[in-house]
Amino acid sequence: MRNTLRYLLLIGVAVISTTTMKGQQTAAAPSHHEVDLALTYSAQRSNLTSGSNFWRQGGTVELSAEAYRGLGIAMNINGSRSSNINGTGVNLTTVTTTFGPRYTWSRPSRKLSVFGQGLIGESHGMDSVFPSPAGAQTDFNAFALQVGGGVDLHLSRHIALRPLQADWIRTEFPNASTNVQNNLRLGAGVVFRLQR
Repeated sequence: MRNTLRYLLLIGVAVISTTTMKGQQTAAAPSHHEVDLALTYSAQRSNLTSGSNFWRQGGTVELSAEAYRGLGIAMNINGSRSSNINGTGVNLTTVTTTFGPRYTWSRPSRKLSVFGQGLIGESHGMDSVFPSPAGAQTDFNAFALQVGGGVDLHLSRHIALRPLQADWIRTEFPNASTNVQNNLRLGAGVVFRLQR
């Protein structure tokens, strides 16, 4: 599964690169297509098997490209950490990489954009405790599903403010119970827009 996710990510980067190069070749034609690079702070609410919840803090880098009438693709990389979760002495650091389709709706004035996306990928957990039949592990790679969206306010042709991005993240780390985690990630930051 890990190799499959790597191939999907490589295909995503290739598609974004191809879309960008195609847009540069047809720069003379009027177009609203763009490639965006978003840098956001994120806070992620996660659940434990005991029913308790905890927050993780981190950041996200997201690259997206519009291909046709609001339809496009996005790649999201998030890193987050929590120390001494609920006083248990257990830490958790994750790096989650997801990729998939996105739809963006923009007002005719181009001052506001709203997007929704559904992404899949992998989450790498480290510096924690993941139970397994062979004993506890400190690192583990798990499937990740991300569904959500956000709002961008265009400040200029090349810069936008992202006041809110909200995503539901499902991961499948071993936890000696359901092996499923449901997370709510909230973020805000800045978007660099590369018009084509």
